[in-house]
Amino acid sequence: MNGQKADSLPKITELAFCVVFQLILQQSKEIELIPTYVLTDKCDGCIGQEKTACMYICPHDLMLLDNDGSVTGHAMKAFNQEPEQCWECYACVKICPQQAIEIRHYADVVPLGASVQPLRGSESIMWSIKFRNGNRKRFEFPIRTTPEGSAEPYANKPSADFNDIDNHSVLFTKGTHSCDMSQFIQN
Repeated sequence: MNGQKADSLPKITELAFCVVFQLILQQSKEIELIPTYVLTDKCDGCIGQEKTACMYICPHDLMLLDNDGSVTGHAMKAFNQEPEQCWECYACVKICPQQAIEIRHYADVVPLGASVQPLRGSESIMWSIKFRNGNRKRFEFPIRTTPEGSAEPYANKPSADFNDIDNHSVLFTKGTHSCDMSQFIQN
């Protein structure tokens, strides 16, 4: 890590990093596909598992396992079945235990040999950015900030009143969402 300890690395949230990265991508003048792809020489199909890690984590259910090689010509290898539908969320890239999944990057963000690659450890994810001039930057983020199972998403929230489900006038009231009500047209 170029002599840097993980504790001395910049402490920004992974969400902030991803938001900034997506903002950079949105500045691209051309819309290009950046689908994930599997490096078949590294993929082991998550041997012994019911399904691959990338199949488990993909929010769009794009990753599949080609059990017999009839689809891709590579038996027991994962693949992206609909590359144009990829959300570029990096979930599969981060979870792959073999580091066998990569994403094709925008040429203006990752030009001429530069790269952005996450590496998942047991406690954190290390994002490694290599610039085309050879400089490297690394950012480390904890995988969890709370113990597993301790998050209470509905704590301090009112119970749902299903009688109001079709009543749009209560959408931003009763403490469920906060917003500036002046932006809505009053009838």
